[in-house]
Amino acid sequence: MLRLEIMKYIPTIGLEIHVELKTKTKMFCDSLNDPDEKHPNVNVCPICMGHPGTLPVINEEALKKLMMVGLALSCSISKRYFFERKNYFYPDLPKGYQISQYQKPLCYDGKLEINDRDIRIERIHLEEDAGRLYHPPGKDYTLVDYNRAGLPLMELVTKPDLENASDVIKFASELRLLLRYVGASDADMEKGQMRVEVNISLRPEGTDTLGTKVEVKNINSISAAGKAVEYEIVRQTEALEAGEKIVQETRGWDDIHNKTVSQRTKEGSADYRYFPEPDLPPLRFEDTAIGEVRAALPELPSQRRARFAQEYGLPEWDIETLTTNKPLGDYFENVMSEASEELSGEDKKKLTKLAANYVITEYQRRLSELGADPFDTKLSPEMFGEFIALIVKGAVSSSAAQTLLNEMLQTGLHPDHIIHEKDLGQVSDTDELNKIIEQVVLQEPKAAEDFKKGKEASLKFLVGKVMAASKGKANPQVVQDLIKQKLQ
Repeated sequence: MLRLEIMKYIPTIGLEIHVELKTKTKMFCDSLNDPDEKHPNVNVCPICMGHPGTLPVINEEALKKLMMVGLALSCSISKRYFFERKNYFYPDLPKGYQISQYQKPLCYDGKLEINDRDIRIERIHLEEDAGRLYHPPGKDYTLVDYNRAGLPLMELVTKPDLENASDVIKFASELRLLLRYVGASDADMEKGQMRVEVNISLRPEGTDTLGTKVEVKNINSISAAGKAVEYEIVRQTEALEAGEKIVQETRGWDDIHNKTVSQRTKEGSADYRYFPEPDLPPLRFEDTAIGEVRAALPELPSQRRARFAQEYGLPEWDIETLTTNKPLGDYFENVMSEASEELSGEDKKKLTKLAANYVITEYQRRLSELGADPFDTKLSPEMFGEFIALIVKGAVSSSAAQTLLNEMLQTGLHPDHIIHEKDLGQVSDTDELNKIIEQVVLQEPKAAEDFKKGKEASLKFLVGKVMAASKGKANPQVVQDLIKQKLQ
């Protein structure tokens, strides 16, 4: 294979991304939209099975969710809207054609920022999904499951603004996150709820004339999309260097051998013979209807990143973790809200980073060890917030906090109850600590004299002795301050 760093060609990449929308029913009938249904051909009816004489009815929920996605991606919205028939034989779509759109997509001229630049979105339209074909190993027949046939399917098409595999991975990842934030789709690629197709061509360096486009389908993960791009760049470069012509075709991604394979020559829009769907009425959206959808938009990933940076001042890695994992970010905010009520003054300044560290690392790790769902546990964010506040206030030591957290996760008991029952409280009472310090100083006169002479190591030694005498319950910071006061 040709090394990528010596290429003489510039990649031009666009994406077509199909996403199954999260609705109660299918796009044009009342059969259930259930991606978890394991039994084949259960969620079907005469309409989605294409029986003669049946008429489709538009799913209003699907239209609103598509519009929400478009608005979240800064798209313009078509106020006049109609469906079309795409005449193409799908063996797993019973009607023999697909209800889709071509001339007037609902959403157009959008953008999504990645790697500090905007990737333009040409269009987002709505159509119906096909079913699934199963090819039993060693058999000479194919099985069809129509449960998925007729599901509301969003198709997003970008402009050819992507330049490399990193762009493709980042765009697909950020789009999937946005879809989950607005509630449009779970976008689980393992379940086929999101499918990425790559259009890629190479042009000679120094010219703006685009090369012949190749489409890569059957990509089952975002990382595989990146691998497909890298493979095609090398394959097309080698072909051009050998004087061969690139054929406009559809290729599939072979995940086992990590390569693309030719499937068929690529159809053009004329081959599909689009015409307005005669069984569905054209639609018109008023500004008020679009405004209502816009007002219902939740906070988007980019907005959360900016707010977390400004409001909490967290490091970039923490912000990305709490943004990418939205439920964890929500949990963190609830923890912060509760803990803030328990603290004041200087203690509040210590809170944010400590809470983030515990939520991102300790909380998830310990739940994993227990085999528990991070968001279906006995430990509410309110109790976790009180737990963090106890640490900040010095009511429990760092070692006692580990025991306390384990007990809270397993029992769901309030931290105060566990501290009392397990005797985990940290001693910060100055009178009690001074008594222990006096005994330690009498027992270790040399260390006390060494500290007076400026040897800082002696201070750590004395603090350790006090901690041992208190059986680890003394507040080490308070102990250190008291020793300094006594000996200075």
